[in-house]
Amino acid sequence: MSTTAAFPPPTAPTPPDDTGHHVAHTPGPLGRLGVWVTEHVKLVTVVWLLAIVGLGAFAPQVEHNLSGAGWQANGSESVEARELAREHFGGNASSAIQVVVQSADGPVTEGEGKQVLAEVTRVLEDEPRIADVLQPMPGATLSQDGDTAIILAGAGADTNEMVRVATGIKGELQDLSTGSVEVNPTGSSLLWSDFNEANLDAMLKSEFMSWPVTLAILVLAFGALVAAGLPLILTLAGLVASAGSLVLINELVPVSIWAMNFAMMFALALGIDYALFVVVRYRAARAARRSEDPVRDLAHRRWAVSQTMDTAGKAVLLSGLTVLISLSAVMLVPSPSFRSMAGGIMLSVVFVLAATLTLLPLVLFKLDDRINKGALPWSHSGEHRSPRFAAWGERLWKRPVAWGLASLVVLLALAAPILGLQTAMPSIKVLPEDASARVGYDRVQESFDEGAPGTLQIVAKKADADTTSAVLAEDDGISGAMSPMPAGDDSGYVLVQAVPTVDPSDPSLGDTVDRLRADLPDSTLVGGAAVENLDLKTQLDESTPLVIGVVLVLGFLLLLVALQAPLISLLGTLASLLSTAAAFGVARLIFQEGYGADLLGFESQGFLDAWAPVFFFAMIFAIAMDYTVFLLASAKEHFERSGDPKDAMVGSLAHSGRVIFAAGAVMVAVFFTFALSGPIPPKEMGVVLGIAVLLDAFLVRLVLLPVMLRLTGRAAWYSPAWLRKVLPDITFAHD
Repeated sequence: MSTTAAFPPPTAPTPPDDTGHHVAHTPGPLGRLGVWVTEHVKLVTVVWLLAIVGLGAFAPQVEHNLSGAGWQANGSESVEARELAREHFGGNASSAIQVVVQSADGPVTEGEGKQVLAEVTRVLEDEPRIADVLQPMPGATLSQDGDTAIILAGAGADTNEMVRVATGIKGELQDLSTGSVEVNPTGSSLLWSDFNEANLDAMLKSEFMSWPVTLAILVLAFGALVAAGLPLILTLAGLVASAGSLVLINELVPVSIWAMNFAMMFALALGIDYALFVVVRYRAARAARRSEDPVRDLAHRRWAVSQTMDTAGKAVLLSGLTVLISLSAVMLVPSPSFRSMAGGIMLSVVFVLAATLTLLPLVLFKLDDRINKGALPWSHSGEHRSPRFAAWGERLWKRPVAWGLASLVVLLALAAPILGLQTAMPSIKVLPEDASARVGYDRVQESFDEGAPGTLQIVAKKADADTTSAVLAEDDGISGAMSPMPAGDDSGYVLVQAVPTVDPSDPSLGDTVDRLRADLPDSTLVGGAAVENLDLKTQLDESTPLVIGVVLVLGFLLLLVALQAPLISLLGTLASLLSTAAAFGVARLIFQEGYGADLLGFESQGFLDAWAPVFFFAMIFAIAMDYTVFLLASAKEHFERSGDPKDAMVGSLAHSGRVIFAAGAVMVAVFFTFALSGPIPPKEMGVVLGIAVLLDAFLVRLVLLPVMLRLTGRAAWYSPAWLRKVLPDITFAHD
């Protein structure tokens, strides 16, 4: 069947436009894509089945294959020091595994403790990815009372692989504990292994909690069970495909397990958003054009798909591009973990977007009226215009200043605490108290020194060994340092391990590291797990302004291309900053000051994790612009039809307000479930993103932005002639 034949003949009934005239619908590119999909049902179905089944076959390997390391500043001094230590000193690097063995019944090197130490050594030596195994040394890794010893398992592989090693052997090592001897592996690799495990459990628990809540909200929004299930099916298809893709990509480039965690959350939230917008529009389009004649009605169904794609589909595509552009800015941070997380989310968005623009139109076309099965009493399947939100728009039109000031005051009040926001890299408190890495960490502090878990590793040239030792001995921030250890090859390097006087998460450690780097010979490199965190924080602090600036500029440009109106594009972009600032203001009160810590079940670190501002900003802005596109695309559609600013403002709320409200409610439910379980970082993510969406969807997009449309009037949609010549011609009004 040809594309032309897919549309009703001139004599077919057509729905009237706002002036009462009947006009034919000329499909745009997305409309033609929708029609093509309906004409090639088998092909599209087979392609998606192959993608879901083929890629889905790899999806179960996600947890095992993806890693949790990569939290480092590429090119930093600490990363260079770690690689030199791993290469020239038997793997005695920050990624080495430390096994803490503590005896409650006399010296650990005697009796049962001696037997346990021998078993620990055997387990470590049997693992091919572990390099040298160093026995406890008096004065260094054997406590003064002799009750606690540390066996060091050198890193014989990269940081990602060492996390997998830690995951594979920690259970076996802990099982070596006896009634009087306790075994707890710890160190950076164990920390990430334990954190990934706790984080995965939290993510799965949150997903389990969020799905029934999400389904309930969707049933209320759609008023029909089948229609409510479509977004979840769509999301699942995109999620399975993206999970399998991440496993395959990991064969080429290491991918963090966090990429999948965030992808799960984003795929669910955005998939539902997009499906809501498309399904609501299709139902309205179908209600507007029907026929008793089967052949003619088939054409009407294709017309409904075409119109839906040219309006809602176009808004979804622009929204998806906005999300991708916002997240792509995170790639500017030269850290493997950030790049893989952003890449994972972007991949899930691409699959969800592809499913929305191809699979969903096909499903709607095939199901047609059956999407209204299981309709609830209040369901109005063909109602695209919401009387309630139209009345709300009228209310805002009459009193824009009062409503606008009220929302602005609330947002600014919530944003005020951001001025005192402090950030740092996660401390050991992100782990559950019974996690092996945390127990071992505590044992090391109790038996050796407060700063022992954050031992510094200084790599220097042999000629500078004496000077290095002298500088360390004179520095007030160092409680003690071992003698320089020569490399096991002819590289000419020495390794000096120094214990700071403070806990690894103490801010003063940064001052000590800066001082050492200034005083030590130029050939020396200061590293260690704690120093890698400090270097990453420095890199994040430097990258954050750049990322925020790029996100804002690219977001504005995309809105400008979509709306062809500079003023409202600028206002829509700036409005997103208000909800973002307010979310971080609330986050400071909760996570830095500890308000509500008992309720949410966490121990405050006294700061917000350093990666939150840059990463969460990109995520929040992406979501905020998602709603901006939905609202302003609808407003532009009405303005193109009537040229009336009031119709644009009120009509946009009447036609998109319900969708934004429902989508916002779903996102808030999804994000807040992450605040109820697991370690601190997922809680931060859930609270910050949940509050941001709550404020953005219900206060900024449904109050402040419509007020801006009201106060700017026709100026909101003004575009100079020279700009119209430069920009592509994009319209949203289709009859």
